[in-house]
Amino acid sequence: MTYPSVYPTGTTIYNPEKCWNGYTIFQAKEVGALLIDMNGNEVQLWKGLHGFPNKILPGGYVMGNTGERNTRYGMQDHIDLVQVDWDGNIVWKFNEYEYIEDPGEEPQWMARQHHDYQREGNPVGYYVPGMDPLVDRGNTILLSHKNLKNPKISDKLLVDDVIIEVTWDGEVVWEWVCSDHFDEMGFREEAKNILCRNPNWKPSGGGMGDWMHINSLSLLGPNKWYDAGDSRFHPDNIIWCGRETNILAITEKATGKLVWKIGPDYDRSPELVELGWIIGQHHAHMIPRGLPGEGNILVFDNGGWAGYGAPNPGSPTGFQNALRDYSRVLEFDPTTLKVVWQYTPVEAGFIMPVDANRFYSPFISSAQRLPNGNTLITEGSGGRIFEVTPEHETVWEYISPYWGKLMKINMVYRAYRVPYEWVPQLEKPEEIPLARLDVTDFRVPGAAPKGAKRVTTVEGVLDYRPDSALCVLTEEDE
Repeated sequence: MTYPSVYPTGTTIYNPEKCWNGYTIFQAKEVGALLIDMNGNEVQLWKGLHGFPNKILPGGYVMGNTGERNTRYGMQDHIDLVQVDWDGNIVWKFNEYEYIEDPGEEPQWMARQHHDYQREGNPVGYYVPGMDPLVDRGNTILLSHKNLKNPKISDKLLVDDVIIEVTWDGEVVWEWVCSDHFDEMGFREEAKNILCRNPNWKPSGGGMGDWMHINSLSLLGPNKWYDAGDSRFHPDNIIWCGRETNILAITEKATGKLVWKIGPDYDRSPELVELGWIIGQHHAHMIPRGLPGEGNILVFDNGGWAGYGAPNPGSPTGFQNALRDYSRVLEFDPTTLKVVWQYTPVEAGFIMPVDANRFYSPFISSAQRLPNGNTLITEGSGGRIFEVTPEHETVWEYISPYWGKLMKINMVYRAYRVPYEWVPQLEKPEEIPLARLDVTDFRVPGAAPKGAKRVTTVEGVLDYRPDSALCVLTEEDE
């Protein structure tokens, strides 16, 4: 799509009566963890606290990272995962997953954390009534990296995804290695062929294949499917999604096996065909008990480019062979794959396929179900966070004003909304409605107002608009 050179940032739409009001936290590009109110006022900044993602906990605690590994040697490896208090003091820290000795760098322990983590007490990392994450104890599940080779995938070095569980004291008590389960993924021969030759090759560390690229994980938590006897949905099981393979899967915590999966292909059953290809997705999770839609899977289906398979005109080699130039937010039943709710360019009011890419973030992004049934969507590549009702009305919108120095975009990886009471350090802010602007009338202050002074009709009759106000000529005027 075409972006204007200048456009409003901050909160641009706000209907307090239809919103689920609270504070929103996100990683302000190259600044830190930023907390805003509904009117976009910046109420707290934890400067230098990186967020992959940032999450706020009850009591005004925030989680994030204090630094990233030199990208010459690692890819999206964060040195640690920390919890800080309101004043920025570190009250919990984990970094002892792997001792790293990079050339020319000070040897150090690293967590190699990336993309996601969950603190005990809450399965998904956002507000759920009655499921507060623990702030002074408890285990944490996080995504990390491990370099290895697996000849079933490729003869090249891989940067593999691992899921680990650590105690409050930093002891690793559980580990799951993604590539160990390659045979369970269901890749076709064409996909195995291209994976062998190009497992999403990256130059870091002399070269490594980011073959799966898991970008989210969460526990299922208590749910109706398990209560009805379906063991695949045990509350302790972990749902994750792999951006490069178009796979969403559930790992059984007790055995490590995959017990539920869709992808990498979406043409293998009538149900998958109806669901449609999920491509390059982010933030797949089960909506927790206590929220509208509980038990359904919610995912930001990015579109863009991902997957391995047969060559096609858009992918002559078969690498990143699934392509779509718009995004979808999908809520679907994990047992039938029926879509329960969605937000696509159609629901956004755009014309398909001409204007479909007006709702489009080909990377990052997320979706959060709110207690009133609304959905908070992060359309990440354009720095847009917005809230929609079940009827798809946009009732809040915020555009990040923070732009990167190297990547000249205002991208937001993921945003979370939390209730006011989670931040007792602040008084509840004033909620000031902000109506949607009519962009056809909006002008930069000081610029010329809308409407030409002189108008010539098709018949050659001169129309005159005094002070830019339209003067309609009648037959009597003529």
